[in-house]
Amino acid sequence: MIKANKYRTVSCGELREENIGQQVRIAGWVENIRDHGGVMFLDIRDQYGVLQVVVHNDELLKNINKECTVTLSGEVVKRDEDTINKKIATGFVEVHTEDIQVLGKCKNVLPFEVPSSTNTGEDVRLKYRFLDLRNPKVHNNILLRSKIVSFLRSKMEEMGFVEINTPILSSSSPEGARDYLIPSRKHKGKFYALPQAPQIFKQLLMVSGFDKYFQIAPCFRDEDARADRSPGEFYQLDFEMAFATQEDVFDVAEEVLYETFKKFGNSKAVSKPPFKRIPFAEAMLKYGTDKPDLRNPLEIKEISDMFVETDFAPFRKKCVRSINVPGAAAQSKKWFKRMEEFALSIGMKGLGYVKVNDDLTFDGPIDKFLKPGDREELISRNMSKAGDVIYFIADTAVEAPKLAGQIRTEVANRLKLIDESRFELCFIVDFPMYERDDDGKVIFTHNPFSMPQGGLDALLNKDPEEILAYQYDIVCNGVELSSGAVRNHDIEIMKKAFEIAGYSEDDLKAKFSALYNAFQYGAPP
Repeated sequence: MIKANKYRTVSCGELREENIGQQVRIAGWVENIRDHGGVMFLDIRDQYGVLQVVVHNDELLKNINKECTVTLSGEVVKRDEDTINKKIATGFVEVHTEDIQVLGKCKNVLPFEVPSSTNTGEDVRLKYRFLDLRNPKVHNNILLRSKIVSFLRSKMEEMGFVEINTPILSSSSPEGARDYLIPSRKHKGKFYALPQAPQIFKQLLMVSGFDKYFQIAPCFRDEDARADRSPGEFYQLDFEMAFATQEDVFDVAEEVLYETFKKFGNSKAVSKPPFKRIPFAEAMLKYGTDKPDLRNPLEIKEISDMFVETDFAPFRKKCVRSINVPGAAAQSKKWFKRMEEFALSIGMKGLGYVKVNDDLTFDGPIDKFLKPGDREELISRNMSKAGDVIYFIADTAVEAPKLAGQIRTEVANRLKLIDESRFELCFIVDFPMYERDDDGKVIFTHNPFSMPQGGLDALLNKDPEEILAYQYDIVCNGVELSSGAVRNHDIEIMKKAFEIAGYSEDDLKAKFSALYNAFQYGAPP
């Protein structure tokens, strides 16, 4: 495992019963010191594991405290039966030593105990990050990342992709977040932008004749932290293919993701290719989000048409959605009250519901506002059964889907409906090409370099908000892993696409001169 030298001949994690009787030297950090009535026990830790060391002469420990680095030699001995620790790989053996040398002193007072550093405040952990990274749990995350990156490289090369590093200092391009700007020393008043993604460079590589490109790309985005994304800097597997369709890209992504999750996913079940393809509009309707957690069995139904002429003011002229929750009628009043409190916390004015009785009649605050025939229709649409609960969410057409999505997630979490033993992957497809901002201006929804479905004809003849793009997100368990698109390679389509979003051809030449120029010299799809 390691090359022997004057500090160590073996690592702390490799000794087993077959090594009993051997003379060894180890080096590492002192994780723990225990006094058992004249016999001292030390736990010595390195990257490879933890080993128990026995010291009979406490004089050897005068200058030793927790987290100092030491080297020591001794004999490998089998542990007494009552001290065997089956939780660690070296738990059947220990080293008896009479020779310990301190290699690096450590302060007597630590800011936190290393084995429990994850229970410490983040500000302290970051200040002493070098100590935090000694914690095996945190340390192993770094090692896991290294293994995954190595696997991804091998896999991409096996599939015929060429690794090419693109520039870090580049010009700004609209990617959806703010740029980090770097002032130029040579050109006063001008700035480089750190790339939010290697978008333009990889398209230029395709124009340059490279067939399949990839890199583990650093991406820099000046945005706030989110639950599923670190602020500032992150790395992604980035790849591009020439002469390829959307399904060709999906085939590659599916093979890479399936094998990666299978290898590193702690034996959890993984969606087998082909992954589900869910149109954006369907995802927003059924799940209330474009990042659906498919482990959650609950689905949202559109029922606005049932309440067009209702006398119930909260539903009148609103987008109304329903969620059927199997078996939830048995929950306590306290449970329903807490769901109501959650609804208020996310901006809803209330959370209506009905319970389905054994005779398929309803109980609940919404029941008295239902017209004849509504109950049967609700049971039919929601596929409800006796003992179920139907929740109602009513708001604007923009807000109702999002609120319904949050209720869906909260109910599933409270009832523990989500199967934590598997990874569910899917592609969200058919994103709108354009949307309107708060001022009513047409803007790109996502990537401005995407190919519109229907090509130039769609751009010329369709309402911009009806145009779909060949854009997609890869989602796993409710988390967006990555996004991509079939890239536009046609200069005329590019000009028209940007014109609709308010960019003139001169703007295009100024902001994206490299692409504008390259697309006039034979760009592959």
